[in-house]
Amino acid sequence: MTWLKESGYEPQFQDFKKRGVTEEKLNEWCDAFGWERVLNKQGTTWRKLDVNLQQAVVRQETAVAVLLNNTSAIKRPIVEVDGKPILIGFNEAEYGVLIQKL
Repeated sequence: MTWLKESGYEPQFQDFKKRGVTEEKLNEWCDAFGWERVLNKQGTTWRKLDVNLQQAVVRQETAVAVLLNNTSAIKRPIVEVDGKPILIGFNEAEYGVLIQKL
């Protein structure tokens, strides 16, 4: 958010940790980035999940099911332009390329 604001953009923040996220939106993000990138296995939420539940996540459908109930395990930020997902996570070089294209 800070980087985008400092670059002259006014991003809209969607707090899906508080407001939730739809299965459709999760599938859209998974289709765009791959479910393995959308599911943040490095985060605390994932590490706190039951091992059996973790092991059951082997494809997009099971990842989406887990993410619907554990939104804090979604990799952030996800940047959308005109409703289309274009970036996931923060990488300053990728953001710089994005800004030049907008």
